[in-house]
Amino acid sequence: MAKFLILIGAHLCTAPRPQKEAEALTNAGHDVIVGGCWFDPDLVERDRLIMVNKKWRFVPMIDFRPSKKFKNLLIRLQGRLAREKFQRFGIFSPELLGYGAEAMLKFALKTRADLTIVHSEAGLWVGNQLLDRGFRVGVDFEDWFSEDLLPEAQISRPITQLKRLESLLVKECSYCLTTSHALAEALAKAYNAPKPTVIYNVFPWKERSQIDHQKRDRKNLKLPSVHWFSQTIGTGRGLETLFQALPQITIPLEIHLRGNYPESSRQWLEPLIPDEWRDRLFIHPTVPNSELLSRIAEHDIGLALECNHITSRNLTVTNKLFQYLQAGLAVVASDTMGQQEIFTEFPHIGQLIPSESPKALAQALEDLLSTPEKLVKAKLSALQATQEKLNFEFQIEQILYIASQSMNPVKTKISV
Repeated sequence: MAKFLILIGAHLCTAPRPQKEAEALTNAGHDVIVGGCWFDPDLVERDRLIMVNKKWRFVPMIDFRPSKKFKNLLIRLQGRLAREKFQRFGIFSPELLGYGAEAMLKFALKTRADLTIVHSEAGLWVGNQLLDRGFRVGVDFEDWFSEDLLPEAQISRPITQLKRLESLLVKECSYCLTTSHALAEALAKAYNAPKPTVIYNVFPWKERSQIDHQKRDRKNLKLPSVHWFSQTIGTGRGLETLFQALPQITIPLEIHLRGNYPESSRQWLEPLIPDEWRDRLFIHPTVPNSELLSRIAEHDIGLALECNHITSRNLTVTNKLFQYLQAGLAVVASDTMGQQEIFTEFPHIGQLIPSESPKALAQALEDLLSTPEKLVKAKLSALQATQEKLNFEFQIEQILYIASQSMNPVKTKISV
């Protein structure tokens, strides 16, 4: 039995991929700790619900909820000072990569795991520090962190330092994962490194047995229903394309959006909704992880409208596409390289459309909804693809193999 430490930079409930990783390693007989941070009281309760009856442990390495006033102020002040130093003088500090990077390193050194697996920007720095000290380190490139922003946003980010950390870890870590073959090949080419192992953001097939078959979202069951979800409802997530497509859709249907909906998002979104759609467009808050699949399964079509002009988003395949398939929905997806990868192997799960094309989106929805047999075939194909290959059970052995290989003697770190 080995001890594994999985480091995330957020709440457990917002990190489904590390949860599945922890479950696979624990079921194989290993001792697993997931280290994250707490800042939102509501999400803390969701974290606690997830941990009921789990064999692995979750530890909030950093707790800066509003009730922890002094710690909250201190951590945010450290982050602000780090940003000011970088913007004024170009001085890098780990706090630029996420709150509590130093605390994360301290926790990892204290835990002394046989393998520490990092999942976040701050984790890249922690992983590098651990390698310097002779520890075994793994990395999961859930995103291509240095390529995950628009050019104007990169100006204030430590992109050079991020690229250096990514280069070090992709070369040094035998446990090196990412989310698609497109992203794996791009990382290998960019850093002249071995290709990371691809583990899709898929979910366990067995979770389908927990679907409650209730209709809590939909208002008119006689109308077909389209669903979109994300952590936050806001710009840059494909909703602009959806709203521009609505006037071109002639078939009556419901649109359901799910995600955090701050006032800033409401002010942006409300003017975009055509008047004739206001009684058929519904916005729902996020739900606990255990309920999300049930709520998705209420609907008919899932939207995965990712943009292709941000490198990381173009290359990856997000959680939402796989959760639509797991729920048995047809999918309308933009033609990012990552999503093309899935549609090439499973072409009947829905329709792939040009990114940011309202006309193509409207046509795809009308095509599926005006031809019932086509919609039924797409739904059945979604379930078949999930059951046969796009499920987490299919990938467990690969994770365990890579984990066992990473237990080999630590390599001498190279310089770049």
